[in-house]
Amino acid sequence: MIPRHLLIAVAALLVLVVAMGIYLRQMRRQAGEVESPAAEAGPVAPPPFGPTETVTLYVADDNAGTLRPRSAQIPLPGGRQQRAEELLRALLRIYQQPGAAHPLSSASDIRSIYLVDPGAAVIDLNAAFADQHRSGILSEQLTVNSLVETLAVNVPGIQRVNILVEGKTRDTLAGHADLTDWFDVAAVEQSAGP
Repeated sequence: MIPRHLLIAVAALLVLVVAMGIYLRQMRRQAGEVESPAAEAGPVAPPPFGPTETVTLYVADDNAGTLRPRSAQIPLPGGRQQRAEELLRALLRIYQQPGAAHPLSSASDIRSIYLVDPGAAVIDLNAAFADQHRSGILSEQLTVNSLVETLAVNVPGIQRVNILVEGKTRDTLAGHADLTDWFDVAAVEQSAGP
């Protein structure tokens, strides 16, 4: 027969194991609640610096299916590349506001813009921009036209634009807008006309 003190010790250890399991489950639940808001937060861009300037942003309106010019006062840095990046980030902030006429994910961001040979610009988007973009011919084309028009109007000399996702060529934005070729600014201006 098993001695009484050994049975008491095993029972006490069993109660301790169950109590630790309950405590561990509680701690995991609390840790999950703490991490959730951080996981939902989008990328944090450094605050813009430089003198405030009036710029024209071409904002898409899904209901009307058009681009509308909108004046904005934003601080712009001195370099052309940094100016271009800040212009498009200002445009994205409009799309990320609640109730936007052309909503984009709060995680959408511009990774970088490269001003290459004279007249050419490359926009490098993050994966969330493309992966979380609403699929649809009009919605995707409005996004592309908005980016190209805003860049071309505010950064003199840009005649063509290419769009990458995470530094790589991607077939489409979200299934429809072809990203495999360069966008001619004049052609985009014609298609985005009044």
